[in-house]
Amino acid sequence: MRNERSRFQSGGSADMSFAAPWSPIETLLLALLCAATLFFTVITPPFQAPDENQHYMKALALAQGDVLTRQQGEATGIDLPRAALDIHAVDFPTDVPPILRRFDRTQIAASAQADAGRSGTAFADFPNVASYAPSLYAPGALGLMLGKAMGLPWINAFYVGRLVNALSGLLLLITALRLLPFGRNALLATALLPTFAYQTGSLSPDAVINGLGFLGLALTLRTGFMTATPARSAALLVTGPLLALCKGVYLPLMAAGLRWQQHRRDLRPGLILGAMALGAFAFVGWMHYSGGSQALYHIQSRRTGETMMTAPLGEQLKIVLHDPINYIRILVSSVTERAPVYALQIVGRFGWNAILLPLVAYQLAALMLGAGVANGIGARFGMGQRLWWLAVAAGIALLIETAMYLTGTPLGADYIQGTQGRYFLPILPLVLIALSPAGPVRGAQKLFAITAILLATIAAATVFDSFWIHGFVTSDGMPPHGSIGRALLLPSPRW
Repeated sequence: MRNERSRFQSGGSADMSFAAPWSPIETLLLALLCAATLFFTVITPPFQAPDENQHYMKALALAQGDVLTRQQGEATGIDLPRAALDIHAVDFPTDVPPILRRFDRTQIAASAQADAGRSGTAFADFPNVASYAPSLYAPGALGLMLGKAMGLPWINAFYVGRLVNALSGLLLLITALRLLPFGRNALLATALLPTFAYQTGSLSPDAVINGLGFLGLALTLRTGFMTATPARSAALLVTGPLLALCKGVYLPLMAAGLRWQQHRRDLRPGLILGAMALGAFAFVGWMHYSGGSQALYHIQSRRTGETMMTAPLGEQLKIVLHDPINYIRILVSSVTERAPVYALQIVGRFGWNAILLPLVAYQLAALMLGAGVANGIGARFGMGQRLWWLAVAAGIALLIETAMYLTGTPLGADYIQGTQGRYFLPILPLVLIALSPAGPVRGAQKLFAITAILLATIAAATVFDSFWIHGFVTSDGMPPHGSIGRALLLPSPRW
């Protein structure tokens, strides 16, 4: 590898230089992030990440060699070991009344001892994630297999699955940080939000989705703004399909590597577009192989509170195409209404979006993101390039909302259901890069470190206290509070 200050030539034009060497503060913050992720892996009770029960069943199916699901009446899933299923259905259920709930370590031991009395198999219903590609669940499935190969009870195998999933997510993140040619602090700031560590430390495929989103962004920026080496090109062509299999809406993230002003003979845009084309083929191929069928499921309407069925994609699409102007109105009103919720969820809202951090932590997170931006990106870009990055991010956000309207919302609804703030994590680094100055603002890195350490400490204390000490109530909406001071300084279960 050439000297870090050297410049590369491609097509006769100067290329971007390597990112600056890692600073001690950046190394410290990465270590903090890894520690926070592993803390959440251990401390978060089973199935207390959104949809973790369904993700667990999907990973179990893959661990036993089942890639596709089947219909059984109105249910969509596969037959799985009863002992494995009962750690959710019996020991740690999530369908509970809205009363104070507190976990205890004896529950883990009791679950481990119960395996012997739970023989046979049962049909597992997981329609929400039935159509997801198996690549998303490979780390969790591997962990579950390792746990059982070691002769562990199912509850302990569950934690091994979480651990392998978390380590995979962290490995993808670290690789992305090392490959990113500029804007490292923007990516690090995004990953230091408690939501990233919390989701990565669960059995959620978010560990893979966010990790591959960050890796895809790093590779496309490195390819677009540095020399396209054979190894880097091959990595880009592999990452494109893997990113598309996460969720097709994230594939356009790779367009961030397209430069505003490009030399006519430069082959790098074609390489990036080729990776995106491979991703599109992979996505379509998986949909064809898996039958391309959408599994409908029941949801609780956020407008009426009634239990309703999601719409068939084809029928919902006909409504959108029949009156696109009306859909634009729905989109604008839904985003406007839900923007504060997205902001809270992007920073951190634990359990099934039931536990809020002390409200001061959200202000602290905004300060941390601002400090990350103020650290600069280490390279100069014109307004055209920055606007392109913002346009790519906005386009992906539009795709996310539209996908949720087509597949996760009741037929003909005048609102969008199911979108969560964490869905926007893969595009947040690109937004921060677009907003970052070329060079660092004095004192920004110290402020970045202080706010990140404080935020991680508050998040860890919130999770430990809410789940294991004070208890919490699973309910939607903003919890009532009798004191502004308590709401600012204490987690929501103590309001």
